Amino acid sequence: MKALDAKGNAKMDVMSGHYDLPIKAHPAAARDLYLQGVDLLLTNYPGALGAFDQAIAIDADFTVAHVARARALQIAGDMPAVTAAMQSADALLAGADAQTVSHAGVFRHLMAGRPEAGLDAVRVHLMAWPRDAVVLSTAANETGLIALSGRAGRKSELAAFLDGLAPAYGDDPWFAAHHGMALSENGQIERARPLVESSIVALRANSGGAHAMAHVLYESAEADAAITFLRGWLADYPRDGGFLGHLSWHLALVELARGDLAAGERLFDEAFAAADYRGPKFIKLLDATSFLWRAELAGYAHDAARWRSVHTFVHSVFPRAGTPFSDWHAAVADAAVGDSAALEQRLSELADLIQDGRYSAGETVLHFMRALQAFSQQNYAIAISEIEAMLPELVRMGGSRAQLDLVEATLLKACLAAGRLDYASRVLARHRPGAMPLTVIHN
Repeated sequence: MKALDAKGNAKMDVMSGHYDLPIKAHPAAARDLYLQGVDLLLTNYPGALGAFDQAIAIDADFTVAHVARARALQIAGDMPAVTAAMQSADALLAGADAQTVSHAGVFRHLMAGRPEAGLDAVRVHLMAWPRDAVVLSTAANETGLIALSGRAGRKSELAAFLDGLAPAYGDDPWFAAHHGMALSENGQIERARPLVESSIVALRANSGGAHAMAHVLYESAEADAAITFLRGWLADYPRDGGFLGHLSWHLALVELARGDLAAGERLFDEAFAAADYRGPKFIKLLDATSFLWRAELAGYAHDAARWRSVHTFVHSVFPRAGTPFSDWHAAVADAAVGDSAALEQRLSELADLIQDGRYSAGETVLHFMRALQAFSQQNYAIAISEIEAMLPELVRMGGSRAQLDLVEATLLKACLAAGRLDYASRVLARHRPGAMPLTVIHN
């Protein structure tokens, strides 16, 4: 099977045709379309949903094509359609083979909002069928089931998880990208880089590889290389690709660190906060809020118009607390625009979830939200105290090292504003050796 590149042309046959997926009982034409859709889904290129639709049109009983269609719709945020697609899959499970039943079961947990049960199902499934990359994709990255688990050891857990699966994948470029990314997030840059580089050489049209390279270069403080690589890679990526926004955010961070706010603002307007944004809405929330906040930490003026737009977006799609990674970014937006009522409401909701034992990140996000509230009121002593309280378990909040640097940068800014220069020096000294420096200026 040959997947399609960004221009609709056939590209080399290196991806899903080599994975062990439960498709043998279906017509060849439907199988080819399904595998094409899997390639596009795994590499974050547009067209996956259309390929699954075509496969189902040929074979309406193609169970895993219905499941994949549900997954594509979930990523797009069309939850009513997700429910209908999974119902279509479930209606076909009577008499299905064990792999198909197990495969569908993983996604049923995900669609129903049961991440812990979903991760348990992923582990069981992959013990029997380790090369089912569609199932693996739910747990292989920084927005997957392990990374968003709220566990303090999630980064080492993800690296070990992929280490264990590596023999089953060999030199597969899709797997190498995610494996390398996990290793870089676990501080193993020397192991990560060759995996990521080999992934890009073998399969350049893979946003996972580009994403992993952006992180490796960030963790290695190679700003010039990051700008050159990301500008070149994004030039060939389609406008409607689901990772255009997030990779543009990575580029904007480096542009900001180099002092080019205008370049970062162009990327904000045209890509990661654009009105026609095509990626997951929660990624837009993360990237838009964090860029504007970091720009202010770097000494640039408050951008009231862009903040109002982001704040409106946040409350239209994430009105209530419930997911740690989204919650602390939503709180950033509330603090930035001075919406104290919304921040208080979110704090109250979060406290209730924690009290009921229904919040995976414990009290880490609660402390940071209180810190943001104090920071916005220029009560820097409290902001410092609240961040200090959660730093030992910072990783539980969710996010990559690059994303979590926002917390450390906020602490540094609070120390400078409070005149705590001794503590500011310690914050700088303990920042990860070799990584991009914190971009903070005290006005």
